Amino acid sequence: MPSSPEALPDAEASSRPSSNSHPAPRQQAAPAAGDATVLFARAAALLPEIAEAAAAREQARELPYALVRRIAAAGLLTFRIPKEYGGPGASVHDVIRFVIDLATVDSNIAQALRPNYGIIDGLLFAGSEQERRHWFPLLLAGDIFGNGGVERGGAHGAISARIRPDGEQFRVSGTKYYSTGALFADWIASIALDEEGKETHFIVPRERAGVELVDDFDTIGQRLTASGTTRFHDAVVLAEEIRPPYIQRDRRNPVTPLFQLFLAAVHAGIARNALHDAVHFAQHRARPIRHSSAEKSVDDPYVQETVGQIASQAYAAEATVLRAADAIDAAWADRLSDPALTEASVAVAQAQYFAAEAALRASELAFDVGGASATDRRHNIDRHWRNARTVANHNPRQWKAAAAGAWHLKGEGPPTTGLF
Repeated sequence: MPSSPEALPDAEASSRPSSNSHPAPRQQAAPAAGDATVLFARAAALLPEIAEAAAAREQARELPYALVRRIAAAGLLTFRIPKEYGGPGASVHDVIRFVIDLATVDSNIAQALRPNYGIIDGLLFAGSEQERRHWFPLLLAGDIFGNGGVERGGAHGAISARIRPDGEQFRVSGTKYYSTGALFADWIASIALDEEGKETHFIVPRERAGVELVDDFDTIGQRLTASGTTRFHDAVVLAEEIRPPYIQRDRRNPVTPLFQLFLAAVHAGIARNALHDAVHFAQHRARPIRHSSAEKSVDDPYVQETVGQIASQAYAAEATVLRAADAIDAAWADRLSDPALTEASVAVAQAQYFAAEAALRASELAFDVGGASATDRRHNIDRHWRNARTVANHNPRQWKAAAAGAWHLKGEGPPTTGLF
């Protein structure tokens, strides 16, 4: 192994594209990683650059197209691709560790890349050999996948998009919202109902005629997850772009817990980032209150206590999330037995509940290391709470705690829906 990280491709200068243009030129992907150690070395070289202007990007609402492209080109979306397909063959623990590191410097980018990891584990769980041979090389080449996700209106999870046969191909029409990472992506994965009302999953290239991506995501936090509206206007779907549903709603699987743990990892990263900003503010900007015995804020015992509380929240959140990742790995090692998958689902639910609470608490405490100036918009400390609050609203954490309680009290496993 080389003593220093491999060189990463230089960022390509590009202006912000329109909603239907390609997000950034594809870069030559880095050589396939021998193992996760190589990928972590590449990440260590790139993460400081991602961190450098993350707060300013959030204030200006500038989507980091070039940085996302460099992450993909460095192979950092491919942890779980097995070695026999040219990947590093890494564990779920490795993936979640990287996501926490990435979310620490930019929680938006971390969440935006979530669909890529889900697609890989879906293929590992239930994909055919033909599908793996088709999609894994594209990911290894640096392609990025986004999600044409949940629709608005109607019951939660209801689908109104429709797909119909058209000769040897298909046509799809409908509107999706919460399209995680779609504006960064080369491929859009989505779902529509066929003529019999059955769910049909498909992946189409973003440049396909009739595929419209709209940058209209408007929330209080996580504004740069590239998660706006996706519209399909009678768009063509080729037969080979139809894929089977990897997640059955009547039985457990390892993909849903990974998707959910991904959100907990983002929360753990937000908590750690709040710690970073609190320490920096106390060291460089805060002044002791008039009646404090300290001459410097770093010597004020209550500032020290506050930073200690934030650090404890961040530390515990990360440890809890990584322990849940180990539970998913254990389920894979146990050949995805139902008892092991149930234990993994419970572990993830517990981790999600705690990580959300920790991120919200840490991001609130960050203000307590300074006075009124800590609320100045130029410091943008509030982004941590806004981001944590937005991620927490994806799935009600009360349900996570209740499911864990039912397991401990009655041995009752969590639901098999997409939230567990």
